Amino acid sequence: MARKIVVTGAGGFVAGSILAQAGPEAKLHAVTRGKPLLERPGIVWHAVDPGDGTPVAELIHSLRPDAVIHTAAIADIDYCEAHRDEAERVNVAYTRAVARACAATGARLVHCSTDTVFDGETGLYPEDAPVHPLNFYGETKVRAEQEVRAAGTNAVVARVALVMGLPVLGVGNSFLAKMIAAFKEGREVGVPPNEIRSAVDVATLGLALLELAGHPFTGTMHLSGNDRQSRVDLVRRVARHLGYPESLVVPKDPGNIPGRAPRPRDVSLDNTLARRTLSTPMAGTEEGLDRVLALERKTRRGAQDPV
Repeated sequence: MARKIVVTGAGGFVAGSILAQAGPEAKLHAVTRGKPLLERPGIVWHAVDPGDGTPVAELIHSLRPDAVIHTAAIADIDYCEAHRDEAERVNVAYTRAVARACAATGARLVHCSTDTVFDGETGLYPEDAPVHPLNFYGETKVRAEQEVRAAGTNAVVARVALVMGLPVLGVGNSFLAKMIAAFKEGREVGVPPNEIRSAVDVATLGLALLELAGHPFTGTMHLSGNDRQSRVDLVRRVARHLGYPESLVVPKDPGNIPGRAPRPRDVSLDNTLARRTLSTPMAGTEEGLDRVLALERKTRRGAQDPV
């Protein structure tokens, strides 16, 4: 594992998993626009507004880390569609600044991209499949990938599938947390029936990104779960595994929701390269869910312990 790691977007869902699981040998510099979410030895927090990435680039030049895990982004697809200037600034310009700073300082860059760079017409996409995004969020992530490659740095573009998990630090954008809250109240959960994904659990994802920070692999890698399934089937399996009635999961066509950006049909990812390259094992749905619950319990206990 890289010894000194900068983690951008540290107040987010994925970064929380990274911070919670990094070993004591890692010196973490967590970059967020908000307040520190976890006080413990080995983590230094930096309150930085993302802007165009210049403040973070200056921080990278100052710290000269071994690696940067770049999770910071506006990942809300509909928000990006409606706020294109902001999405362009955070998802593209910010990434450009980070990539160039990494190239200038010799830091390894692990850049988090998305399965939404694909149009969803075929599914089970390998890393070399042509990209063709259907929404503006996907467009910004394609351009961000191009910025990483153009910087010529020691880098990996990690395309991340739909992330399943609980926010171990902060709030994050967790569909699982919203689902469980609804299940506990006996409310139905409406799920798009025609969207096929290969969801990755956030616990496995955090470990894989940490491993990539110190790994010699360069290029593009798909980080996804082992199961390709519709979102309805995914949520029903989650409900069953957690002991809730599957009848609470109802197919709901989101096509008539005002302001909803286009979604690709099937952006399942082929994770053969990740399974062959990394020691972090990719997981199926139930195993991944168990890993998420174990991480959430471990983090909750740790937060109760004195620093």
